[in-house]
Amino acid sequence: MAVTLADVAARAGVSSATVSRVLNGNYPVAGSTRERVQRAVAELDYVVNGQARALAAATSDLVGVLVNDVADPFFGIIASALQAEVGVSAAEPGGKLTVVCNTGGSPEAELTYLTLLERQRAAGVVLTGGAVDSTAHTDSVSARLARLAASGTRIVLCGRPPLTLPGETAPLTTLAFDNFGGARRLTEHLLSLGHRRIGYVTGPAERSTTGDRLAGHRAALAAQGLGPHHRAAGGPAGAGKPETADDLLTVHGGYDRNAGYDATLELLRRNADVTAIVAANDTVALGVCAALRDRGLRIPADVSVAGFDDLPFSADASPALTTVRIPLQEAGARAGRLVMGRLAPPPGGVTTIGTELMVRGSTAPPAAGRA
Repeated sequence: MAVTLADVAARAGVSSATVSRVLNGNYPVAGSTRERVQRAVAELDYVVNGQARALAAATSDLVGVLVNDVADPFFGIIASALQAEVGVSAAEPGGKLTVVCNTGGSPEAELTYLTLLERQRAAGVVLTGGAVDSTAHTDSVSARLARLAASGTRIVLCGRPPLTLPGETAPLTTLAFDNFGGARRLTEHLLSLGHRRIGYVTGPAERSTTGDRLAGHRAALAAQGLGPHHRAAGGPAGAGKPETADDLLTVHGGYDRNAGYDATLELLRRNADVTAIVAANDTVALGVCAALRDRGLRIPADVSVAGFDDLPFSADASPALTTVRIPLQEAGARAGRLVMGRLAPPPGGVTTIGTELMVRGSTAPPAAGRA
């Protein structure tokens, strides 16, 4: 028997009108009340469009793409390439409508969008970028993706860690990025130039991408007996979590330019003798460069700077930015073909997309007096 609005209201201990207001989002509702209603919806597996259950595996002409920040070129490149594969064209007239869902990095927004896409009976869903390192959030995402998959929705993870749904033995179709290996090679490059005091301006601690890249950086240092983390080998999943309280050469921030600027000032306050700084991504690296210049430091004569992703502006920065290239255009197009069923899922469900070190003018050996 289908779950009704009244069933949800009874479970949450509120009126049916309140449930409707929460689901429609068109009327202010107290936060605690909203949480009770959302919990009841999840527990009862309630879907607003009752016909969706009757239609079982029927889906719409909609493909949802979840991104952390639509203004970030990293996600823009992926979404654009994906949309080109999914949308209507002369060669592929049977295209679908791509809807880009900007979560702003909010775990709650990610869950809300997945629920909305379920109600719209989306034909496909692509989740891009790093995941939140939280068991509770992962379980919630898994539950929603399981319902989507059961209704016939194709699901692709692009740049996220592999995820196996409850009751399944193989992970969802995943295009994973080699963040760990790329970060390790980047730091090895700096070490080969003679740098030993290498600062790291990293992303939010709770994001999987942050952990993977930081782990690769620390693995390279550990192989040389440097840093507080003497782990010569490591793995992407969770390996970047701090083991000591006073890692003075690592500063966490956001993935934006301002975060890079502020984190660099903090890094220099802690240790003014750093000879190189690795940034969480290329956008953060721009903030790093601006902060160094404002402190009267030259790049790379005084401090070398490196980024990650190889976004379009990286080669045009002054000096051109040393970075790690992820083939984002290729990854987005591939995700589009997968979600449209035009490309068979990889054996075992997971493909790792390699990265490439791009050495440019922003890195050089440290000055003789600073080595």
